[in-house]
Amino acid sequence: MKLAALVIGAALILSFPTIAPNPYILSAGVVILNYAVLSTGWNFMGGFTGYISLGHAAYFGLGAYGTALLIKYLALPGFVAWILAALLVAVIAIPIGIAALRVRGASFVIVSIAFVLIMLLVFQSWREVTGGSEGLNVPRPFPGMLRPEHHRVFFYLFVALLAFALLVWWIIDRSKFGTALKSIREDEDKAQSLGVPTTRYKLIAYILSALFVSLGGGLYALWFGDLDPIFQFSILIGSYMVLMALLGGVRNLFGPLLGAVVVGVALEYFKLEFGDTQFHLIATGILLGIVVLFMPDGVIPAVRNLVTRKSDQASIREVTAGELLEQNEKRTADAAAKETSA
Repeated sequence: MKLAALVIGAALILSFPTIAPNPYILSAGVVILNYAVLSTGWNFMGGFTGYISLGHAAYFGLGAYGTALLIKYLALPGFVAWILAALLVAVIAIPIGIAALRVRGASFVIVSIAFVLIMLLVFQSWREVTGGSEGLNVPRPFPGMLRPEHHRVFFYLFVALLAFALLVWWIIDRSKFGTALKSIREDEDKAQSLGVPTTRYKLIAYILSALFVSLGGGLYALWFGDLDPIFQFSILIGSYMVLMALLGGVRNLFGPLLGAVVVGVALEYFKLEFGDTQFHLIATGILLGIVVLFMPDGVIPAVRNLVTRKSDQASIREVTAGELLEQNEKRTADAAAKETSA
């Protein structure tokens, strides 16, 4: 059943460029895929550890501007600059993560917001390098390609990046490392008392999250071609990542993807409906309120419970850090016993 749903979903996504009625719809599909990459990247930190960051737009912006600046000043090929910029952002995330992860809860949220605001001020003020408020133009990696074909190529590039991010998230989710991260999410102090190196594991999750978000930002820069620090380092982008992940369900592999589709389509519709006004933000806020009130675990768990009429799995909030670690140790012992008997 799950495999069939996965195959059907993949087929629908891959066929979208051929059935999109016009280039605008296709470009909207690229935007939604970008949102899916960003929210999945955010979920490496928020979903596994429970640390809510509203400032991940900083890594989106750094990935985008890093790609553009490497092309402009070092004349690197577009996709080489993209990968190198993401690696540089991951390195930058190390000291930022060490400092930010010293606090928890609301304090961590405030630190994350402060970071993205600092980046916004830096890139707006550093006019000689970044172009300041006038923005920065990114050379197209396929200069001779018509715009519709350009959208189509980048649609599949975003699909590939999203698939890679989902694969890495799936592997971590089923690993000892993922189990330890979940124990941190449930009770960090208890996890630490049980021997989990919480500081190191949180930092690894933070760096992975920054890496994938920056990859999304860099690919966006190559696709869109024009960068504006007000958009690239917008707290709204970070808020959308959180909303999308929460909407779909942070504990589900495809939760951020589902949230990105719902929120992305809603945003595009509201923008067309309300024009340049800010009413689309009000509609988005109402959507978030509905999710928090009626589907606190996200859409996927809510639909699953509705279909099965019973909860086959306990909510993650009902599982303690100790139980998660004990379950992992039991699985390891069972596997070792089977190898011995064999």
